Amino acid sequence: MSKPSIPQGTRDFSPAEVRKRQYIFNTLQNIFELYGFQPLETPSMENLITLTGKYGEEGDRLIFKILNNGLHEKKEADKEKLNNEWAKLLDKPFSSPVVTERALRYDLTIPFARYVVMHQNDIGFPFRRYQMQPVWRADRPQKGRYREFWQCDADVVGSTSLINEAELLCIYQSAFHLLKIPVVIKINSRKLLAGLAEICGAPEKMMDITVALDKLDKIGWDGVAKELEQRGIDANGIARVQNIIGLQGNNQEKLASLTKTMGTSAIALQGIEEIKQTLTYHRELAKPEWDSNIQVDISLARGLNYYTGVIVEVACSGEIKMGSIGGGGRYDDLTGLFGLKGLSGVGVSFGIDRIYDVLEELHLFPEQSAKGSKAIFINFGGENEKYALHMLRQLREIGIASEIYPDAAKFDKQMKYADKRGIPYIILCGDEERQKQLLSLKNFTTGEQKMISLQECISILQ
Repeated sequence: MSKPSIPQGTRDFSPAEVRKRQYIFNTLQNIFELYGFQPLETPSMENLITLTGKYGEEGDRLIFKILNNGLHEKKEADKEKLNNEWAKLLDKPFSSPVVTERALRYDLTIPFARYVVMHQNDIGFPFRRYQMQPVWRADRPQKGRYREFWQCDADVVGSTSLINEAELLCIYQSAFHLLKIPVVIKINSRKLLAGLAEICGAPEKMMDITVALDKLDKIGWDGVAKELEQRGIDANGIARVQNIIGLQGNNQEKLASLTKTMGTSAIALQGIEEIKQTLTYHRELAKPEWDSNIQVDISLARGLNYYTGVIVEVACSGEIKMGSIGGGGRYDDLTGLFGLKGLSGVGVSFGIDRIYDVLEELHLFPEQSAKGSKAIFINFGGENEKYALHMLRQLREIGIASEIYPDAAKFDKQMKYADKRGIPYIILCGDEERQKQLLSLKNFTTGEQKMISLQECISILQ
């Protein structure tokens, strides 16, 4: 029999790892709830037509498609309807045997937009939701990049106020402050990128410029310049891009320079004003103890088609090389993709798996986050087992995580089990303890052992 394995780009999580991940989830959930966001879940799979054409050319290639294995044959009318839907999506005639109609969720934003449209009559707008679920991408696995990974999103739909953007910046700062991860939060606007395309003399190539700029951290400026050339941007336009993304200074100085440099573009000026207003709101909402780690970065692109306004991205500062651990932005008409026009939204996402890796690398997980049972009862069998069960019940009733070894096995075997589990306290209930209505508590780390009452034991374990 061959050795068992799991698909490349996926992982198993041990009990200790799951507890550490739950520490991240609980931290984020508490912040989302504090800011008035409501929980939501959507199916792992969506109709393929729901996802296709929403993420740009590269995103579409990374969608995990699901074969129609095991499904009943579709009626001819259903096949014709599906072909008509694809023809409309592709803007050309389409006819094909139905091989795949579904795909695994690529992100949480498009399913959220689909949900809003389907349930628009039941939702109170603006609708603030958070969602924590796995997503799948047919990407090449590497450090910090997986084919199955979790995202945690927070979105507001049904409001154009830039207070929403400011609050989402605060959510990022609050989360990474509590997690103790040093980060830089970059902010830009897709309207600035549209203005950049205008200034380059190629307004129709805004998406080409965005896709190229989105690779700046990976391939450097020389690589971006080469790709811009391949995408039809002339030398003069490339030089203007380089000049603008190279502007230096603090946020105020950068925005002033951008106003002068891009003053001929109305949409660029609109983007600059939106960033200014977002930062103004943020100053009113942010806590003084949060790091001043928000930076205006004109090179920030966020290569997803649906962004239309302010965009943000979070990366670790210092020596940790992990890439983006969060990002998001404004999408003015995402629900319009599904027929509900004029409903603006904005949201951010946390990359849970990368955040986990950073916390692990920096040794930032609290010690208790990986702990399970606080104490284990050694099982001596007979009447002593019954007495131990009675004591165990009382510890659990007041919330002390504890367990008993289920079999009256050899003492050495039970101690080895406790050691392997990392349980810090051993409780012994033998003949003497039972007769005196006491118990013996042993600290596994120090080796100290003493016979005490149940109440004394509780005081030590709590």
